[in-house]
Amino acid sequence: MLSWMPNIDSSVVLDGLKSLILLVTIVVVRTLIVRWISRNHTLTLEAKRRWVVATRNSMLFAFVIGLVVIWAHELQAFAVSIVALAAALVLATKELILCWSGAALRVGGKVYSVGDRIQIAGHRGVVLDHDVFATKLLEIGPGETSHLYTGRVTVFPNSLLFTNALIKENPEQEYGLYTITVPLPAGADWHKAERVLIDAAKSECAPFMAEAARHMKLLEQTNLLEAPSPEPRVTVQLPEPGTVHLVLRFPAPDRGRSRVEQAILRRYLDETAGRNPMQGGVQ
Repeated sequence: MLSWMPNIDSSVVLDGLKSLILLVTIVVVRTLIVRWISRNHTLTLEAKRRWVVATRNSMLFAFVIGLVVIWAHELQAFAVSIVALAAALVLATKELILCWSGAALRVGGKVYSVGDRIQIAGHRGVVLDHDVFATKLLEIGPGETSHLYTGRVTVFPNSLLFTNALIKENPEQEYGLYTITVPLPAGADWHKAERVLIDAAKSECAPFMAEAARHMKLLEQTNLLEAPSPEPRVTVQLPEPGTVHLVLRFPAPDRGRSRVEQAILRRYLDETAGRNPMQGGVQ
């Protein structure tokens, strides 16, 4: 019995040495890659941040796989105990496992990446970082109709991907269709307000309307769907008695949505200033 004890001890020491070598190798490789990315002047800041995050997560994944390979033969001897321990761990670390599963869903489904604008469970912002546990957002707000950075950082667990719908505001498109809601009193002359709103939208969208139409056609061919017309349109809604809502749909560049929206609203307010029948807020 004592004859094989030294073999077990030496095997454990050898595996520990291999694990240490693997860790040092992973750290050195990651450092060299990150240094190369930071010194690459052909990449934008956003591309550099995306590659740094991808490198870190890839190195972590490689380290975990390496540990599994190194210690596999040791784990076999405790297979029965591990199964029982795993069952207990699943019950004790349910949320942690959901976070890992959410990370797998994000990677496998290509749900979002660094630089995307997303909404989930009341959180809205630009993805700054993500790992196997959580996602970090630079908050945009206040509310869902504003497009200003608040300066706050939001961190949510990846487990939310299984319990909440996720909205991607810029699904890898150069141009998109967006909406503005203009509330009016029930007695207002909504016909005039509609014409002013349409004229304001057409004036502000005219410089890029041809390019937006071309992009919509390309989107139609790529996804085999009938793309909507990019022409500004107004829909009249009656959300409650005594209130009329004019919902404007307009095209805009993905990175210029806030500027175009503000220009339309300011032109509309300038045109309707002083006309009592047209008074109303903007949502």
